[in-house]
Amino acid sequence: MDSTELRIAAVVPCHNEEAAVAKVVADLKAAVPGIVVYVYDNRSTDRTADRAREAGAIVRYEHTKGKGNVVRRAFADIEADVYLMIDGDDTYEASAAPLMIKTLLDGPYDHVLGVRKQDDTDASAYRSGHETGNKVLNGVVGKVFGENVEDMLSGFRVFSRRFVKSFPAVSREFEIETELTVHSLHLRVPQTAVQVGFRDRPAGSESKLRTYRDGTKILALILGLARHERPVAFYGLFGTLAWLVSLVLTVPIVIEFYNTHEVARFPTLFFAFTLMLLGSLAWTAGLILDGIRRSRHETARLVYLRYSAAGVNADLATGDHR
Repeated sequence: MDSTELRIAAVVPCHNEEAAVAKVVADLKAAVPGIVVYVYDNRSTDRTADRAREAGAIVRYEHTKGKGNVVRRAFADIEADVYLMIDGDDTYEASAAPLMIKTLLDGPYDHVLGVRKQDDTDASAYRSGHETGNKVLNGVVGKVFGENVEDMLSGFRVFSRRFVKSFPAVSREFEIETELTVHSLHLRVPQTAVQVGFRDRPAGSESKLRTYRDGTKILALILGLARHERPVAFYGLFGTLAWLVSLVLTVPIVIEFYNTHEVARFPTLFFAFTLMLLGSLAWTAGLILDGIRRSRHETARLVYLRYSAAGVNADLATGDHR
């Protein structure tokens, strides 16, 4: 199916992007004829909404602060065949959108990630520490979920309808990119990546990212996701550590009892037994939660399978040839 026959929607989250949003909207419309651009104004105090409307976008409002809240609202409200998400700060080359959409349809894929490639002439596009932090987070997620992640924090992505409608979207702020990545990993959806241009913000536009604050939130999200998605490994680690400490504390006491027939350090022995019990409980919790995780993934997969692949006629996908 040709992309011109599909409903393609762009979601552009914005907070005080008066200086950049009009160009983002214009570039998207020029790059993808027929695209419907939805600019979500997230409690802006400038003329972001006016600029977006003048450029031809449909402006909607999300009054709960945070990019994650915007994405959750947009994915719930917008009906389309292909969804494109891009930041409203004009740091991504919107000219890459046609290639990303074509890649999604040709696959067909459910998720195409825009991997940022910084312009060699623009050395300031990545703020100090952000590139390093992104690489570290990519590595952590790759280790936790066993998949290679190229640019987990990229805000330029294209999705199929079945990806969007099966995505729970529980994050509130900039952790949303991490949640999108993890959702694609645990569902094992067909996905790929495309390099996209990345540049510095235009004059008068200010970044909303806070390196340490947002990095801490993302790390906390990864730990939470590891607890939910790898419960045996997560709780088993604590359980095994508890067992090892318990063993180290118990062995000298047992040796001493064998030689003297007395327990001279009863409180230590009690503490060691408590650790042994806690370790067993941790392993039990991990095994139970792993069963729940499997059931949750099966349910999510069934929701995902309710929708046809991107660009595939729904009637043909369900075998209805009338």
